[in-house]
Amino acid sequence: MDWKPYAASLAADVAYPGSDWWEPVRETPRHVLVERWFAPGGGGWQAVDGPADPEAWAGAAYANRTLVTQVGAMHADRAAPEQVVTGHPTSSSTEPGLVVSMLRHGRLTPGLRLLDLATGSGYSAALACHRLGDDRLVTTLDVDPYLTRAAAERLDRIGRHPVVVTADGTGELPGTFDRIVSMVSVPRIPSTWLTALAPGGRLVTTITGTGLIITADKTEDGGARGRVEWDRAAFMATRTGAAYPPPLNELFVSTAEDDGETSVSPFPVLDVMQAWEVWSMLTLLAPGIEHRTGTGPGGSRMTWMLHADGSWARATTRPGDRTATVHQGGPRRLYDLLDEVRWRWIEEGELPVYGAEVTVTPEGETTLTRGGWAAVL
Repeated sequence: MDWKPYAASLAADVAYPGSDWWEPVRETPRHVLVERWFAPGGGGWQAVDGPADPEAWAGAAYANRTLVTQVGAMHADRAAPEQVVTGHPTSSSTEPGLVVSMLRHGRLTPGLRLLDLATGSGYSAALACHRLGDDRLVTTLDVDPYLTRAAAERLDRIGRHPVVVTADGTGELPGTFDRIVSMVSVPRIPSTWLTALAPGGRLVTTITGTGLIITADKTEDGGARGRVEWDRAAFMATRTGAAYPPPLNELFVSTAEDDGETSVSPFPVLDVMQAWEVWSMLTLLAPGIEHRTGTGPGGSRMTWMLHADGSWARATTRPGDRTATVHQGGPRRLYDLLDEVRWRWIEEGELPVYGAEVTVTPEGETTLTRGGWAAVL
């Protein structure tokens, strides 16, 4: 495959000539790192074998899009061609533009020691090796032994040799680093990151269940200070096993016909996860909410909110209506929280999550503040 023109096109899409990341993207053969992946199809995720169709392989590998490489415990490398699997993605090769954005937030310069959290396909580690100028300065870590083994072998094929570690990214980290850039989300900043961060070091991560990117520089007391960046990103959450806990299907089924407490919302149904500010703010108020959307009788729009504590909400907006009929139950009124967020959004013109100041204690307690608003992760 003549991959160079494809990589040059990708570099033009996610960087610009002369920038820090132009050469790394243009000179990294992403297709070698992602030989097989899953695409939606057949009622689930259908395995795609890149080498079987080099033209389609190049088109996918050098597009600025995420390629899902693992669903549940099944990696695409182990799936038969066109095999369909069901479940939730557990690893991917993130869209290159987002990888570059996260690395750019890390302010990487040659000579710095980087911890690249969530090895995945190895693409972020490959870019970082090119940028830092010495592969030994890059340590890449993932909890999944197959991912680290496969990435190490493929990185070797393209002449990149970072330190590859299999470990829990929220546990003790293997060394001291000037930069920690996480391509996996965390519910709060682990204290072990602060321990492993060199004086004056910088960390970059996203917060689970939100679109918030946090950047913070280590302070003299062993904590860190920074901000929530104005751009947005969402990554898979950290995990300790082969797959994520199962979704709240039993709660969904058991409350499908439950009237619960009925009310009318002044707002139509919203696809919360497409409204990044609202989604992020709501998660900070009630971490762990699971969202679902669908279509009801007569083409009505429906949304569900579920929580592991047993709280649930179901809302419907009929065609032509501007309000929603809401049913909810359990220990918390999840839809009331959503409406409170939406009222604030309307009254103030924005929500305070993006641009918030971030303070992290040495123990990892993370506080976001902006104006008179504050939230502790």
